[in-house]
This record gives sequence, C-alpha cells and structure tokens, in this order.
Amino acid sequence: MNSPVRLYMSMSLDGYIVGPDDRPGQELGRDGGRLFNWLDNRHSDGPSGQVYREALATGAVISGRRTFELAGRWQGDHHDGVPIFVLTHQVDDGDVPPGCARFVTDVEDCARQARAAAGDRPVMVHGAGAAQALLRAGQMDEMEIHLVPVLLGEGRRLFDHLGGDHIELDLVRRHEDQDVTHLRYRVHRPEEAA
Repeated sequence: MNSPVRLYMSMSLDGYIVGPDDRPGQELGRDGGRLFNWLDNRHSDGPSGQVYREALATGAVISGRRTFELAGRWQGDHHDGVPIFVLTHQVDDGDVPPGCARFVTDVEDCARQARAAAGDRPVMVHGAGAAQALLRAGQMDEMEIHLVPVLLGEGRRLFDHLGGDHIELDLVRRHEDQDVTHLRYRVHRPEEAA
C-alpha cells in the first residue's frame, strides 16, 4: 500500500481522546494529559519509541480544523516541514494558514492531496473530526490506537459520529509498553465488507 492514510491517536479504554472542557489553554481537557504519559518513553528503544519514530517518519499530515486550531496551528510545521492538510467545512477570506499548512474542504480531495505529497511515506491523521470524515468516505487505511488503561468518563470521543455503517478492522500489530498498548488496525474498504 503506497502512502497509507493512518490515524495516530491516544485513547482511553472508554473511547475518549481528550478530557472534558477542551479549549485553548486546556487543549487536552481536564485530566486528558493522562492519555499521553506513554510519550515519556518516546525516545526509548522500546515499543513506544518505535511507534513515535514511525509517526515522525510520515510524509504528510491531515488534521481536523479544531485540532489544528487547538494546537496553535503548529506554527505551520507539524514535523520536518511536511505538508499539513487541514480538513475544514469552510475557509474564511483572508485566513491563510502558516508555513506548510493549507485548508481543504473536500475529504476525498484532502486524502488525494496528502497521499501525493507524502510520496511513499504514510500520511498521519490527527483529530476525531478528520478521522470520522475519512472513515465515512472510505479514505482511512489504518488506525494506530495508543490504548491507555484509564476510564476518563467524559470528554471528546473518537468514534461518536460515524453514522450507521459497519466498518470492519483487522488487527495487524500489537505492542505492549508501560502504561499503553499500541494497536494498529487495517481498515476494510466498503467494497471489501460485502
């Protein structure tokens, strides 16, 4: 598979990717930072280090607008100057994103542009809204879920707005590390579900 579109997302066991009240100044919500404790091992030779290095080896980023804004627009550079495609419902006149970022309003066009920009490297996806839109459009190839053994109880869920269609997944990799299980799934295309 050339340039797979791959979600990278830390998630609580009850499906939350941030705690409640996520906003500027509290981007991960209350207690949402708990989902990222595994990053303390990102420079290790262990599984979390491997997963982190793979994420930073991606050739393009697709982000939802909310994630992009809460991240301070990454000052236009998510990592290594790779192109950032921000999936948004609308673009306001005069709103020019910084650096390597650009706004795209069509999900299929966004995936197409990101794949082309990534070359032979994967495309990283950030944000629940972008992930859900890509899944609904049949444009998500893989999901790397960093499953954290905590129940947040409330916040923003990753898979709340997928619609009624059933999506099949294949577990293709599982890595256990301190305070996290890294799970990679291949997403079946809609035509494969038949």
